[in-house]
Amino acid sequence: MEQVNLGLIGGGTVGGGVFQALARHGDLLAQRLGTRLNLTRVAVRDLQKARSTPFPASILTTDWRSIVQDPQIDVVIELMGGTTTARDVVRAALIAGKPVVTANKALLSAHGPELFALAAQHHVNLYYEASVAGGIPIIKVLRESFAGNRITRLAGIVNGTCNYILTRMKLEGADFQAVLADAQRLGYAEAEPSLDIDGHDAAHKTGILASLAHGFWVKPEQIHTEGIRHIDALDIRFATQLGYTIKLLGIVKDLGTKGRGPSATRGIQVAVYPALVPNTHVLASVNYAFNAISLRGDIVGDTLFYGRGAGQDPTASSVLSDLADAALDLRHGCHQRVPAFTPCGGSRGPACRVVPMEEVVSRYYLRLSVVDKPGVFAKVAALLAAAKIGISSVIQPEGHVGETVPVILMIHDAPNRAMQAALARIAKLGFVKAPPVLLRVETLE
Repeated sequence: MEQVNLGLIGGGTVGGGVFQALARHGDLLAQRLGTRLNLTRVAVRDLQKARSTPFPASILTTDWRSIVQDPQIDVVIELMGGTTTARDVVRAALIAGKPVVTANKALLSAHGPELFALAAQHHVNLYYEASVAGGIPIIKVLRESFAGNRITRLAGIVNGTCNYILTRMKLEGADFQAVLADAQRLGYAEAEPSLDIDGHDAAHKTGILASLAHGFWVKPEQIHTEGIRHIDALDIRFATQLGYTIKLLGIVKDLGTKGRGPSATRGIQVAVYPALVPNTHVLASVNYAFNAISLRGDIVGDTLFYGRGAGQDPTASSVLSDLADAALDLRHGCHQRVPAFTPCGGSRGPACRVVPMEEVVSRYYLRLSVVDKPGVFAKVAALLAAAKIGISSVIQPEGHVGETVPVILMIHDAPNRAMQAALARIAKLGFVKAPPVLLRVETLE
């Protein structure tokens, strides 16, 4: 039986999971592929470090270059994380003509165009199924399964830490800081949690999905990114009363074509933010650390992909999927199947652009903390009306005692620029005693 030799860079949680999975199902993979996957070398930073996965000492090294340069190694697996040394590893492997499998969404987000161009230049493949949504096979779906579809909308829960926190806040009525501290104790959140709770991890993943869906590379700085630090237990409760659940969503929407002829452009919204999702939509019921991606194609219609979005085994499962593809591609001399990025409009269609957030039209949830006295609502409504923003409903809950009371307004469709300008004026009113809380409403219709 033919054999493909693998070199692994990174012996942490996911690297250990890949080693264990290959040991457990190596024979099964060999039967299915007609090719045996043989993990030959593993590069780690510290040979003396205690690891949950007991790698054989004979295959360990601290020199990743010796793996990349070894002519006996056929495929390089980069699972070390980060964007500096990891970039050097991937670049060196591609230049050496070796296919690379990676789970590194931050690396792809920061250096994707360079790395994919390098892979094409050296006629090798760069595989990255594990970079988004753990064990959910969403990359292959976008590249291959839906190759005949124009993707009109994608909405994803792609960060398990935030979903865990928001789920517990809803089910327990707990405050954000208390749940975050508990999540850190249980290992769901890092000691320094900003990458997750400020939305950056979700933005890395959403940018990759948007680039695949629409065929042009979305730069990280083009992605409007908000986190969940400002979500209060009050907002969770009021959203529930209104028939919604708050979720941190990665959003990719085709907003249609603007202009005609050669100057026409297709606008794409790419953003990450907490949003009110109707309880009737399946994403509202995705709880704890699970991920889910709702994807709509113009031919296939609505689809849903659900599963564990992180962790040792789910991520290792996606790495094995890429290794299987890499082994078969090597066996049959296939340098590329469906290209990763093709223009969204085709050779004759309009070019695509990421639409700035201020141009995007949304519905909104607005919570104000105001002094309870006559005329308050009239002044707020007047400022919104002056900005041509309509109010669909108002809630002023009874039973709130003190100097201030919450007022919740549900806002009709309005451009973000107009809404932000009106909000800045509202925040300056003397009877508004705390920063307003503004959340978007995604009906996912």
